[in-house]
Amino acid sequence: MTHTITLCASCPLGQGDFAAQLAVTGYEVRLTECMSGCTKPSTVAFRAVGKTAYLFGEITADDLDDLIIFAKAYQAAADGTFGDARLFGALRHKAIARIPG
Repeated sequence: MTHTITLCASCPLGQGDFAAQLAVTGYEVRLTECMSGCTKPSTVAFRAVGKTAYLFGEITADDLDDLIIFAKAYQAAADGTFGDARLFGALRHKAIARIPG
């Protein structure tokens, strides 16, 4: 199963080397033009076929460790859902959307 991390190329983090820093084994990291999260830049999405998708906003370089923790947990979660979001640190307060798979 392919897991994808998508970073908005129009947001500040999408214009630097942050995408390369998001490289996690088993993920394809993509940049895409505007993800319509302009009120909460920078935006990052996690997707996989058959799993709940997540969109996070107001992401800064300081969130890198939490994003990597989330990526590994998301990859391990059969359907992409979690019983306790506290594992994800500040990301739990930066979720814009959770889209059922």
